[in-house]
Amino acid sequence: MIDVLVVDDDFMVARINHGFVERIRGFHVVGTAHTGEQAISAVTELRPDLVLLDLYLPDVFGLKVITRLRAAGHDCDILVISAAREVEAVRGAARHGVVDYLLKPFDFDDLRIRLERYAAHHGGPRAATVSGQADVDRVLTRAPSRVPAAALPKGMSAETAELVERALRATDGTLSAAECAARVGISRVSARRYLEHLYTVGRAKVSLRYGTTGRPERRYRWFT
Repeated sequence: MIDVLVVDDDFMVARINHGFVERIRGFHVVGTAHTGEQAISAVTELRPDLVLLDLYLPDVFGLKVITRLRAAGHDCDILVISAAREVEAVRGAARHGVVDYLLKPFDFDDLRIRLERYAAHHGGPRAATVSGQADVDRVLTRAPSRVPAAALPKGMSAETAELVERALRATDGTLSAAECAARVGISRVSARRYLEHLYTVGRAKVSLRYGTTGRPERRYRWFT
């Protein structure tokens, strides 16, 4: 069971989010908070695994709450739920290591998809050391490094972006847009767009393969 703390200054929104979380198998709300100070105190007392954190709190901006939690030694995961659309807010959240960034308004399925994805990565090795590369990979994927949905170009979805990223990560060598499309189940044009985005943000490398005729084929490799 994953323990969740819901933080939102709007009592009604907090109640709705509480209800959404309780509908998702494997999650349990251990408490709610409506200010930054309340959130910090609740984390200290309740020790949740995951905090659903609004950024626009009446006393402390949400990113500052994360900074204070980390300074106090709390390693709970953070999923931002906010109306904040400023690019700097999204970038700041990414720098603070949030596991996801969900824009308000949203519906139940929007939250469910993200929590189920989080659950799939939650609960990695608890030992003080890792036994091998597989354990390292599980630890690193507990908090996916992908760009939050709010930072993707218009018309691109976080879910498809993650599928393309997984396909590229799993490739031993390079991957073309056509090969990626076949593995992910999308069109070649769409695959090319997502791969080019990964290249643009510095998470993929591109090389050219020259054939006997026509334009060279662009090949993509995960940036390691």
